[in-house]
Amino acid sequence: MKSVIFAALSLSTLVSSHWTNTGDWVNIRKTNNFDSQAPVTDVTSIDLRCYTSQTNAVASTATVEAGSTIGIEADGPIYHPGVINVYMAKAPDNNVASWDGDGTVWFKVFQISAVTDGGQTITFPGTGITTVNFAIPKNLPSGQYLVHTEQIALHVASTFGGAQFYLSCAQVNVTNGGTGTPGPLVAIPGVYTGYEPGILINIYDPVPANYTQPGPVS
Repeated sequence: MKSVIFAALSLSTLVSSHWTNTGDWVNIRKTNNFDSQAPVTDVTSIDLRCYTSQTNAVASTATVEAGSTIGIEADGPIYHPGVINVYMAKAPDNNVASWDGDGTVWFKVFQISAVTDGGQTITFPGTGITTVNFAIPKNLPSGQYLVHTEQIALHVASTFGGAQFYLSCAQVNVTNGGTGTPGPLVAIPGVYTGYEPGILINIYDPVPANYTQPGPVS
């Protein structure tokens, strides 16, 4: 199934391993920037979580199997240089449609980082793609989850608040899960201060010798 959301990139379609399309904003909550492509730049804002403070949107919940690959599809190629993180959080009472993702409940399941070579070049494999594909952890307990996908655009990130977050939240019901304990757990907002070396960074001159992906390990 498919349902994407990126905002300059507006992730509005979610895609399962069967690659059938359910349409924009079906399984992904419609974000504030659905018609503007404006990013979130304040890492303390509640909009860093699902970006729905104006739309107050909920979505339909897609059923996916633990261990399967799904994707979040953008409304066009991701064109700003930057990195990608995917987080999940289990809804209390197995009711994701009525939950806003509050609390220290999020864990990272996937990332696409930058590639460096000691200061000669820095490249961003997440640039130019249209779909972020990732596996639902095989041992993830069954239940309903929010899936937060973000691209952190770094083209003007050399000053505080310059990094641009393009993001969305999808709703999924994970079946045939395991008995794993996901972690480490973080809050969104709260996971970033904005001063992380992978968020407050000049990617041009001098070229960074290395890159540290923001957020916990996946």
